Amino acid sequence: MHRTTALFALLLLVGTAACGNSSDDDKPAAEPSASATQSADPLVKFTSAVDDAHLHSYETGIPAYQELSAFPPQWCEALDEGHSVEWMLGDGGLYPIGQDWGTKKPDAYQLVLLGTRSYCPKHVSAVTDELKASGAY
Repeated sequence: MHRTTALFALLLLVGTAACGNSSDDDKPAAEPSASATQSADPLVKFTSAVDDAHLHSYETGIPAYQELSAFPPQWCEALDEGHSVEWMLGDGGLYPIGQDWGTKKPDAYQLVLLGTRSYCPKHVSAVTDELKASGAY
């Protein structure tokens, strides 16, 4: 199940990339490699990182990537505005939880870090420092 989410996201991206415009020259378009696509797209990078993390909260299966991936862009926006991880997971209302899934607090901290690495790496240092100072990392 874990690998399915990451694989689905990767296949979705590869399928989207294949639908390019062929009206240019007669030269065949260079196709991006799977690793290049994976490292370039934050969604694929994030879902792969979540899958690889083997979080205890998701032992029975990772939430649908559409639901889970909605959080990192919001976390980045909050970080851009100067908010802390504690604020995001508390008063900010950005705790990673859905209608039928939840996340334990230690895993939520890890998710914020994984999402930050994937979507807004300029904030990784600040997030890591905050988590270390709080004892959560």
